[in-house]
Amino acid sequence: MKVSIITISYNSVNTIQGTLESVLNQTYKNIEHIVIDGNSNDNTVSICKNYSHLFKIISEKDKGVYDAFNKGLKIASGDIVGFLNSDDIFYNIDSLKTIVDEFDTNTDAVFGNLKFYNKKNKVIRKWISKPYKKGAFERAWMPPHPTFYCRKSIYNELGFYNDSFKIAGDFELMLRFIELNNIKTKFINKNLIKMKAGGISNSGLISKIKILEEEFKAFKINKISLNKFFYIINKGFKIKEFL
Repeated sequence: MKVSIITISYNSVNTIQGTLESVLNQTYKNIEHIVIDGNSNDNTVSICKNYSHLFKIISEKDKGVYDAFNKGLKIASGDIVGFLNSDDIFYNIDSLKTIVDEFDTNTDAVFGNLKFYNKKNKVIRKWISKPYKKGAFERAWMPPHPTFYCRKSIYNELGFYNDSFKIAGDFELMLRFIELNNIKTKFINKNLIKMKAGGISNSGLISKIKILEEEFKAFKINKISLNKFFYIINKGFKIKEFL
């Protein structure tokens, strides 16, 4: 199976090489690697051009993270699609092989665990997931998006990312795919991704409030009923699990 890996970047000169090397070093080789750059004004694009394995590099202004994701999805030709942002890396050289090996005729998407690391490459948090059960999203559960690998045919059928979201578009898409449309998922109880701590969804109280508002919006537009009080309570417990 061919895997399309989409990397989005903006002024990522300090981290993009590690991401590119992480893909290049995977033991699974049937890869289409696409970089969608937001018109960086540093040397990000120059670094990318040194990697001949890249299928395509697009560097232009975008409307945000999810607009960039959609640009990648539109040109992705793989059977399976995943996203590896410009400050993330695969957990080890066999991570992609582990992902692909779990796909069978009854699997539309897989997800696993990830670890957050700091600038010194020290693990500071862990995100241990679990198999999906109906109603889990209403209890503030979601898969770690960087570990979410899904068939391209599902995106074609159910739609791409809603770019009206600024911070929780990945939550909305997985809610729509998994909870609303019941795609068949499989949990891989292994670490798949190392993710740099920080970013727009992990940067303080204000971002936590904004992401909560957008999660409520995701339930509303997908017409899924939600007890907001219990959702917030469960969200608090989930945050504590990552500490």
